[in-house]
Amino acid sequence: MILQEELYSNRIFLNAVLPLIKVIIDNNENLKRGFAGKNAVIQVSAKTEEEKVGTHFVIEAGEVTVKTGTAEKPDVELQFKSIKSLNDFFKGKSKMLPGIRGFKHLRLLLAFFKALLKMAAMLGTTDPPADEKDKRLLVKLYFYLLSAGISQLNKAGHPDVSKWAQKSPDRVYAWGVTDQPDLSAFLRVKAGKTKAARGMYTRSKPFFTMCFDSVDSALGILLQKDDMIESTVKKKLIMEGAPEYGAQLGEFMLLVGSYAK
Repeated sequence: MILQEELYSNRIFLNAVLPLIKVIIDNNENLKRGFAGKNAVIQVSAKTEEEKVGTHFVIEAGEVTVKTGTAEKPDVELQFKSIKSLNDFFKGKSKMLPGIRGFKHLRLLLAFFKALLKMAAMLGTTDPPADEKDKRLLVKLYFYLLSAGISQLNKAGHPDVSKWAQKSPDRVYAWGVTDQPDLSAFLRVKAGKTKAARGMYTRSKPFFTMCFDSVDSALGILLQKDDMIESTVKKKLIMEGAPEYGAQLGEFMLLVGSYAK
């Protein structure tokens, strides 16, 4: 029997972490060249007793599109023997590689592995990168992961997140960096339903925004180097909304992190 905690982690990895591979590719010219002109479907999956779960990537003329769920006939597939083995691999607890099909697309497979390893290295870092471009990318990855991760936990029926979402009227919670609109993400919550999105919410002012004064200040909190209260006092972190909602959002951010590590 699969433990519920394993299922939560699996939802995070499949639907919040793996989609970040596209962000990695789009922000790295060397990686992008490995997909140039290619047409294929690449899938990462795991077997369960009843079904197979996964995420797949549709590549058309080198452009990568992320799709939730499994594809019928992927050209390349990385298949783990169980949900736990997939989770342990992405948590760094296991070096057991998945079964791999599609070696006739070897160059594409290698390009995908490079992107996967780059993503794992960035998300696994405990210190801010030295390169400014990598700092910005890491903040973007975390914002996307946290917004999508909270939404996925709600959709998976996590009791704390679901209870919060059920009670919520139509509200938008956002993350951002001052004067840097490309470093932003948001989560819309309404009557039990949640939807994560990348970029700024522009239809109205979000109900609550966790806004950082700089990329370095954002990484201080995201990498758990800085204290949230101290950062708020020093105005490195601006809570645009009632503080109690910031505390709740902070708890859910830590919850996502706990399932992804």
